[in-house]
Amino acid sequence: MKITITAIKADIGSVGGHLRPSRRVLNAVEEHIKQHHRGILIDYRISFTGDDIAILCTHEGGVGNSEVHKLAWDAFKAGADVAKDQGLYGAGQDLLKDAFSGNVKGLGPAVAEMEIEERPNEPFLFFAADKTDPGAYNLPLYLAFCDPMYCSGLILSPNMFDGFKFTIMDVSYTEADRVIELNSPEELYDIAALLRDPERFVIESIHSRYNGEQAVAVSTTRLHNIAGKYVGKDDPIMIVRVQGAFPATGEVLAPFSIAPYVAGFMRGSHNGPFMPIKQNSTISFFDGPPVVSCAAYCVHEGRLTDPVDAFDHPYWDYIREKVSEKATEIRRQGFFGNAMLPYEELEYGGIVEKMKKLEDRFVIRK
Repeated sequence: MKITITAIKADIGSVGGHLRPSRRVLNAVEEHIKQHHRGILIDYRISFTGDDIAILCTHEGGVGNSEVHKLAWDAFKAGADVAKDQGLYGAGQDLLKDAFSGNVKGLGPAVAEMEIEERPNEPFLFFAADKTDPGAYNLPLYLAFCDPMYCSGLILSPNMFDGFKFTIMDVSYTEADRVIELNSPEELYDIAALLRDPERFVIESIHSRYNGEQAVAVSTTRLHNIAGKYVGKDDPIMIVRVQGAFPATGEVLAPFSIAPYVAGFMRGSHNGPFMPIKQNSTISFFDGPPVVSCAAYCVHEGRLTDPVDAFDHPYWDYIREKVSEKATEIRRQGFFGNAMLPYEELEYGGIVEKMKKLEDRFVIRK
């Protein structure tokens, strides 16, 4: 059976700053989907990570389906109206345009979706991050799909011996989607050369070279490219199919134990460790740290199982303690050096105005 798995996420208002959406807002989003999904969706789930609400759904309409995207857009608009009524912070923040125009790409919400031929057993993982950029997934995906130190299937499973095709987007290019396709393992160093710069080069998708099927879909939205100014971090989502010709669930999860330093944290202007958190967790320390949740599903004939919280295990409690130490240490460095993002990534913030004023006060010594 051919189905489409679509995930659409937005920050439409939060309690107490950037912490989490209110129960009323969540209910408004879910109620809208519940009332209007018939004839459009097969199944759906609503969740939140930090202050972002995600709609995960299945349907037969294909990628970029206007009805599906309009349903999600209208659900977020209904939730934003409740957020405004409650006086929540950032009400409607990610809804950057006034009118729907066919799909939500370019309107603010993040989108990750793929059309698949459903396998007899179809497990997949849904990742949702908050307080960071799409490039935060670069290193975990590289390790899970390219490195046998993390993915033993690369040397143990004949289905993975051919490697994977990476589609990487230059998110700094705003005229259109500028992408490149590179194959592992032959072009491994070229892939690494791009992925080392997660602010510019972001994995958009990964396909198996064994059977051509898509394994990964990542949202690549950069909000400041749409708004022309800083309006919040991009808070990316990701769908990863697992098992069979793809890495196993544990091989995809393992790289997240590194908790690499990524862009985000307070005002989206700092670097912090990427913390794996439990489902429906809030944001706290220094508007962070950058966090990622993971819900594991199986889908059969488009029907979703209940989710399993992939990071709700004693091992990840241990990792969270280590990540907290990393977060505390880099925050002790305050505004200085690598603790804060480079100037190019702050170009939409107030520091630009400050630098303009200071520029006029510089003098050339004779």
